[in-house]
This record gives sequence, C-alpha cells and structure tokens, in this order.
Amino acid sequence: MPTEVSTVPVAPPILVSLTAFGAAEVRRHGQLWFARLCHEAGADGVEVRSELLIDAARELPALAEVVRETGMQVVYSSADGLWAADGALDMTALQQALQAAKTLGAPRLKMAIGGFAAASHVSLTALRDCLQAARIELVIENDQTPSAGTLPALQDFFDVANDQGIFLGMTFDMGNWHWTGECPLQAATALAPQVRYVHCKGVQRQPQRWVAVPLAESSAPWRAVLRTLPAYMPWAIEYPLIGDDLLAVTRNEIDQLRSVAAAMASRVSTPLLQQ
Repeated sequence: MPTEVSTVPVAPPILVSLTAFGAAEVRRHGQLWFARLCHEAGADGVEVRSELLIDAARELPALAEVVRETGMQVVYSSADGLWAADGALDMTALQQALQAAKTLGAPRLKMAIGGFAAASHVSLTALRDCLQAARIELVIENDQTPSAGTLPALQDFFDVANDQGIFLGMTFDMGNWHWTGECPLQAATALAPQVRYVHCKGVQRQPQRWVAVPLAESSAPWRAVLRTLPAYMPWAIEYPLIGDDLLAVTRNEIDQLRSVAAAMASRVSTPLLQQ
C-alpha cells in the first residue's frame, strides 16, 4: 500500500527550431550541420523546416540518421497551409508533409490551418483518416496571417474539430500573436487545453515592424505566457541565434531556457506514490 507521497519536478525538453540560425546560414551549411551543432550544445531535439531544405531526398534521410544516432527528438515543420484559399483541404501538401515526417522519423508534424473556413468542415474527417493511417501527430501552429494566426480563427478551428471528435494539439508560438495584433497571454489562457508544443520567441517593436529577439530581450510578458501554458510540453527556441561562436551561443540559450523551465517545474511538481 502507498505510504508516502513525494514530488519530483519534471522540466520540458528543450528543442531548437533550425530557422533560429537564419535562412541564409542554414541553406549555406545545411540543416544536418546545424542539427549536429544543436546536439553538441545540449539540445534535446530539433525542428526541421521544409522551407530550408535544398534537396529533401538527400537531406531528410541524413537527418533521420543523426536523430537515430543521437536520440534527439525531432519535429517536422511544413510551411504549407492545410487548407487552400478556397477552403479545400490541400491533400497534396498534407501527404507530402506526412511523407517527409515519416522519412525523417518525426512523430510530430507542425502545420498551419491556412484558409480553413465553413466550407472546410466536411474535410476534417479526411484529415483525421490521413493522420491515423500515417500514425503521425499533427500540431496546429498560429502563424502570422489573419486566416490562421488570430485567436478567433484558431478558436473556431479547434471548436469545430473538437465537436467532430477530432482532437488536434497546437503549436503555440508566443511571438506570432504580435504580428496579428493579438494578446499572447489572452491566447494562452484560451488555447491552453490544445497546446502540445511551444515556440519560445521574444519580440521587440521597431518603427515599422515586429522583430524576433531572445527572450531575455523581449518586451512581451513571456514568463506569464509560459506559466499559463500546460507544464512539461516541449519548448523550442525560435529566436535568432547569432554570434561568432554559434556553439557557445546556442549552448548558453539552451541552458538559460532550461533554467527557466526548471524554476517553473519546481513550483509544479509531479506526485509519485511510493510503495
């Protein structure tokens, strides 16, 4: 019989989205090079990006081998929207993304909803069937567009999907809400039950635009957002990692984010029954 209850804090895995190193640099060196750097820097995993692949047929198997060798977690991100502007499910984009994720060995695929609208509701079952056949988890991201990146658009999508018995997790990008004029803390409160993966991104406002920055330089309430989201879901760095010593910069940012995670985990502990 249980005699004692103790608590053991659990912190989320820390991943790096490979866009963090800048599109030009990633295309120059390749995502394989940066995935190895992330592993050496202590990351628990990486997010591979479709828009940064030059030769997917060659790169994805090579990345899959590194993932297997290192034991890193991996997420595949497709830049294509799930639904076209006319509301039709983009089956080609979905199948290509699922195949790429399978080749990579990624159990999780990230996409945005694109042009999801009333006409799209009937195609949700087709989406569910594709995901079940592929055995890959789809996590919906809030992007920087009005159709797929605002709180009303995401709430409508998840409400419709949930009503049909199709539960899809969410990639919560804490920075993107600023591009669509939304409050990230309000969005976190409303969408927390759906969240399965978090993009950590600081923001600053320049005269004509928002820019992504490290969390320590952010003008947004990122700590409050993280506290509002479900504990222990994977966090991915998706802010610029720049410097002469990229390995040191990456290791430092991973360590800082891990320290934040550990501090939060110490407040929310997992009860274990000791026999």
